[in-house]
Amino acid sequence: MSNNQVILAIAATLDYLIGDPWGWPHPVRLMGWIVHNFHTFTAKYLHHPQAQRSAGIVLAIGLVTISGSSGWLIVQAAQSLHPLLGIIIASILLASCFAGRSLRVAGEEVLQSLNQKDIAATRSILSRYVGRDTEQLTETEILRAVLETVTENATDGVIAPLFYAILGAFLPGIGSVPLALAYKAASTLDSMVGYREYPYIYIGWFSAKQEDILTWLPCRLLVITLAILSGKPLYVWQTCRRDAVKDSSPNSGWSECAYAAVLGVQLGGTNWYRGVAKQKPLLGDPINPITAQKIKQATLLTRYCFLIWLAIALLILTRF
Repeated sequence: MSNNQVILAIAATLDYLIGDPWGWPHPVRLMGWIVHNFHTFTAKYLHHPQAQRSAGIVLAIGLVTISGSSGWLIVQAAQSLHPLLGIIIASILLASCFAGRSLRVAGEEVLQSLNQKDIAATRSILSRYVGRDTEQLTETEILRAVLETVTENATDGVIAPLFYAILGAFLPGIGSVPLALAYKAASTLDSMVGYREYPYIYIGWFSAKQEDILTWLPCRLLVITLAILSGKPLYVWQTCRRDAVKDSSPNSGWSECAYAAVLGVQLGGTNWYRGVAKQKPLLGDPINPITAQKIKQATLLTRYCFLIWLAIALLILTRF
């Protein structure tokens, strides 16, 4: 096996077995620190919309470039010391880009609390993972929130990082880590400042567009894979063409809708954010209720999609 194959395989295994242990150093935490401080600085000293727009472009392009370049330099430095060290460091860095286990554990934590009938504790746990207000959510709304989070983040937390890791593995002299870290930076930027509301309207507009573009193809690959796995590809595709296009995001609506169609449930509806109601488009048909079992099925489907594309990449890399 080539180094790229070994690194991809080890990283996938590390994510499945270990994930992101709480308190361990993580590249996303450093990215988040940079974004937070940059935004604080611009909010204090840059007040004109155009100045904030320009700063947003610098932030988005700069963080993505620095993240990818830093990953490449770290791996190269480790390889120069010893080839095995290079593989170890690259595998750890790449594993930090995958969020498969984190998503699965988050869902299980909420479901376990809900199973114990402690609705107050469940709402508190859920608030760690979702942006919506959770204080008044019913059990049904909690289940919908968990499923929407698991299915939305399947793209930007699992499949898209894998896509860019695979792409980097096929680029001579680049490798999986730089592109995966670059994408992770774009995703972090979008989650922190990519909002169409004050105070992020101008500073985050470019970050939001950048992430939309970078996620578009991996998202469609996920939808197609889910459609094939479902055994009813035409229905899944037609449902997405009917409902996903109503979502303001060109990607999250497609990701959620594909899972909804496969599972036979309906996502979307009224969510509350800081006391303000926001109506999300209804995705899928309410054939079945959203249950804990449906959420577990969704995480399993994400795992299958990840493994399918990983296996395809490893197989093709044997010929390079």
